[in-house]
Amino acid sequence: MKTIDFYFDFMSPFSYLANVKLPDIAEKSNARLVYHPVDIPSAKLAAGNYGPSNREVKPKIAVMLPDIKRWCALYNVPFKFPKDLDCTIWNTASLFAKEHGDIRAFVNEGFHRIWGCGIDATDQIELRKSADKIGLNSNELLDYVNSTKGSVDFKKACVNAFQNGIFGAPIMVVDDQYFWGNDRLDFLEGYLMGDIPPV
Repeated sequence: MKTIDFYFDFMSPFSYLANVKLPDIAEKSNARLVYHPVDIPSAKLAAGNYGPSNREVKPKIAVMLPDIKRWCALYNVPFKFPKDLDCTIWNTASLFAKEHGDIRAFVNEGFHRIWGCGIDATDQIELRKSADKIGLNSNELLDYVNSTKGSVDFKKACVNAFQNGIFGAPIMVVDDQYFWGNDRLDFLEGYLMGDIPPV
């Protein structure tokens, strides 16, 4: 059984899109899907990319937003730009979900709330609602998110990702093959099915 290491950031709409399709791709190819939260701004800096964010480049965001809407329509998922994109608490909480429950359900719920409903990602009430909905202990989850341990664990997860060559999100890694972006999922699936050779 192969493993798909899925590096995502809740602030990334393209991670939202990739997450829609990855579970089906994993099931179809009999692969294990493993979730790894990262912080995109830190990943960019660690890779030596000091350029501005997409939101700061007006011509880029003007093209990117309609593109995201087209992808969402193609995947038949809702899209609403979030009120705030600081997703640190969600990324950190995913580590708790990984240890104590169903991380796939948590990631699905988080992406739906952030990019499907456009919530304020800094609102811990929304985080609590998500935990409750999927059966996680919301008090313990919020304690973890607001603790030094939670902060340190997420920083360690990011450092491990950077050391493995992760410079953004979404990035999917199988064997030694890297697939960057929602629009590379066909390549990923082809590789897993043996139709595309390694390079």
